[in-house]
Amino acid sequence: MEIYLGILCTVLLAAVFGLLVRLYLIRRSVREIGDSFADRLKTDTNTLIDVSCNDKTIKYLASLINEQLKTLRRQSHRYIQGDNELKEAVTNISHDLRTPLTAICGYLDMLEGEEMTENARRYLLIIRNRASALKQLTEELFQYSIIISSGEEQEKEDIVVNSLLEESVAACYAVLKEKGIIPLITMTEEKVRRCLNKNTVSRIFGNIISNAVKYSDGDLSIVLDKDGTVVFSNRAKGLDQIAVGRLFDRFFTVETGRGSTGLGLSIARSLTEQAGGSIHADYKKETLYITVQL
Repeated sequence: MEIYLGILCTVLLAAVFGLLVRLYLIRRSVREIGDSFADRLKTDTNTLIDVSCNDKTIKYLASLINEQLKTLRRQSHRYIQGDNELKEAVTNISHDLRTPLTAICGYLDMLEGEEMTENARRYLLIIRNRASALKQLTEELFQYSIIISSGEEQEKEDIVVNSLLEESVAACYAVLKEKGIIPLITMTEEKVRRCLNKNTVSRIFGNIISNAVKYSDGDLSIVLDKDGTVVFSNRAKGLDQIAVGRLFDRFFTVETGRGSTGLGLSIARSLTEQAGGSIHADYKKETLYITVQL
C-alpha cells in the first residue's frame, strides 16, 4: 500500500511540476507577445510577433495579433500617404492662389488712380475688401502648409514671455479696438524666461488672440503665471462643448467664425507642440478658456 501511495505522490508531483513549467512558459510567452506588440507599434517594421512557446493557444493568439498588426500597418500607410498628399495639395493650391491675387491687388491699385463714377468707386472698394480678405485667407493657408511640412529645427533664443505677450497684445490692438474689446491682462511680477523661437511664440499668442476676437462676446482676459502657463479666456455664448472640442481641428469653423479658414488654432497647436509645450481648450459657464503651457 505504501508503495502505491509513494508512486501516486511521485506522479502527482511530476504532474504539478509539469503544470508549473507549462504555466511559466505560457506566462513568459504572454510577456513576449506584450513586449513585441508594444515594440511593433513604436516602429514601422514588417517583422511579426514570434513566440518561443509551442502551446497552440498561445501561437493562435500571436497569429491573431499579427493579422491585426498587418491591418493596422496598411491603414497607417494609407493615412500617412493621404496626409502627405493633403499637405502637398494645400501647399500647391495656396501657392497658386497667391500669384493671381497679387496681380488683382496690383491692378486695383492702378484703377484707384483712374477717373470713375461714385458707384464705380463704391464697387471698387467692395472688390478691394473681398480681395484683401481672400489674400489674408490664402496667406494663412500658405503659412499653415509651411508649418506642417517643415522639419527644420528653429533657431532658439532666450526670451521673456511677459514682454512677448505684451507685444502680441499691442500688435492686435487695432482689431481688438474695432471689436470693442479691452483686454484685462494679469502677469506675474517675475520674469518668465524660456529658450524658444521668438517668432513662434508670437505667432501662437497672436493666433489665440485673433481667435478670441472671432468668438468673444466683447471681453478678453489674459493671465500669465510664473510657471509659464498663459490662460486666455473670454465669454462665448455661441459655443458648446462639442465645438470647443474641435477648435484645434484644421479647417474647423463655427457659425460665429465666418471668414475664417479654421487654421488659426490648428497652427497654434502645431507650433506649441513643436516647441515642446502644450495647449488645450475648456468651456465653463459660457466662457472659453485656452491654456498654453510653455
